[in-house]
Amino acid sequence: MADKITPYKDSSLSKKEQVAQMFDTISGNYDNLNRVISFGIDVKWRKKVLKMVGKSNPNTILDIATGTGDLAILMAQTKAEKIIGLDISAGMLEVGVQKIASKNLTKTIEMVLGDSENMPFEDNYFDAITVAFGVRNFENLEKGLAEILRVLKPNGTFVILETSVPDKTPYKQGYQLYSNYVLPLIGKLFSKDNDAYGYLSESAAAFPYGEKLNNILRKIGFIDVVALPQTFGVATIYSASKK
Repeated sequence: MADKITPYKDSSLSKKEQVAQMFDTISGNYDNLNRVISFGIDVKWRKKVLKMVGKSNPNTILDIATGTGDLAILMAQTKAEKIIGLDISAGMLEVGVQKIASKNLTKTIEMVLGDSENMPFEDNYFDAITVAFGVRNFENLEKGLAEILRVLKPNGTFVILETSVPDKTPYKQGYQLYSNYVLPLIGKLFSKDNDAYGYLSESAAAFPYGEKLNNILRKIGFIDVVALPQTFGVATIYSASKK
């Protein structure tokens, strides 16, 4: 199960609904804030995901929690015939559609409004599936991962890029200082939604990273599960496959 941390603590809305609302609110500033928050290193991490996915020469790719489409656009370099970006935030997708059009990728990349825990795709459909900074937003982590397993082809590639917490000193202390104080401050300075960046920090800290996530992936039925910490452990790339 995913953590129950939500952006607005609104008991009348599900975590899923609150997350969608949050990303709708910050969609206009999201790309610029992403670069600032990660010091641009997130671009390097995404390129590593591209390299891992590209090795299998996929024809169909699904990018879940695609947001404004950064990773989906990068995946076009694999020469896949069809790339679908899925997200629950209409605001984020609207920004993504404009970016895709500006790069003349409309025929290759389709943006779909949908729920990662109940996807409108057939079983064994995609050669590769990616999720960048999105699995911690799943309302039910195991249900979302099981749905990913369902639509992934046998021998397909599944890659997650997600934040994690460094284990070693002084990186652990530095990360805690940054996430507890600097990240919310940046969000407050650049975004009208003060709660959003506090949520991003809290949800990252509460998420089961490293071997804990590896074990959940194995429990769901994924095989060849590997975790690759990035930049002193502030993020991790996970790769897995399907029998």
